[in-house]
Amino acid sequence: MTNESSREWPRLRWRAGEAPSAGERTLALEAPVALVHDGSTTAVLMASPADLEDLAVGFSLSEGIVAKAEEIAEIEVVTVEAGIEARMWLAVDRSAELAARRRHMAGPTGCGLCGVESLEAAMRPGAAIADAATRVAASDLLAAMAALEAAQAVGRATRAVHAAALWSPGEPLLTREDVGRHNALDKLIGAAARSGRTGRALLLTSRVSVEMVQKACVLGAPVVCAVSAPTALAVRTAEAAGLTLVAVARADGFEVFAHPDRVLTE
Repeated sequence: MTNESSREWPRLRWRAGEAPSAGERTLALEAPVALVHDGSTTAVLMASPADLEDLAVGFSLSEGIVAKAEEIAEIEVVTVEAGIEARMWLAVDRSAELAARRRHMAGPTGCGLCGVESLEAAMRPGAAIADAATRVAASDLLAAMAALEAAQAVGRATRAVHAAALWSPGEPLLTREDVGRHNALDKLIGAAARSGRTGRALLLTSRVSVEMVQKACVLGAPVVCAVSAPTALAVRTAEAAGLTLVAVARADGFEVFAHPDRVLTE
């Protein structure tokens, strides 16, 4: 089993006015990863083949297959001929619940809306953020986003992956990277659940779509700060969930789209 996210690859470099030159570039790796619960495949993702136990736990949490990491009794990551399988065995009560919905869940996905049973399920509200007391200084958010850029080892090397990170003042970032933005966030959700880590803000290098907000609510951090813009539905979902949504973050500022009272701008 590989735990690599990148690899050197030969390439021919050409620039106007220069002779072509042989060399190497660091490329992001991706592989088909099957998430298998109790012996049956729940979903197949194209993902970076690293931190796959975190991905398995995070996906299971964000898709509502389990309510807490401890309901996954065992995880085994196995390389097979066609790719990688993350095999999970669930607690007895969760196994029974999954059996009832399994026929709706199977199939390849990279969209974050894997196998939902109905339009209503796709539009599910985010879990309510109960934290009303948290306040975050604007300058701290900018510093956190700068730290996220420094923490993206694979991103710096390849310019081809997304990152998600959990931030709290005075603590190192908990960061996960993946070729897919949903996968990066699921890996972070899994890593946080397995370590018991909480945070004030979720930092994202991607745009903020509705499923990213839904997953952010599972993580539970009261503030999301992203590099790119949100969709209108993402903003409405964040508003309803009580989630502060900060986006279009740059070195000199950002825009707040939902629950701005948590952000201290003075």
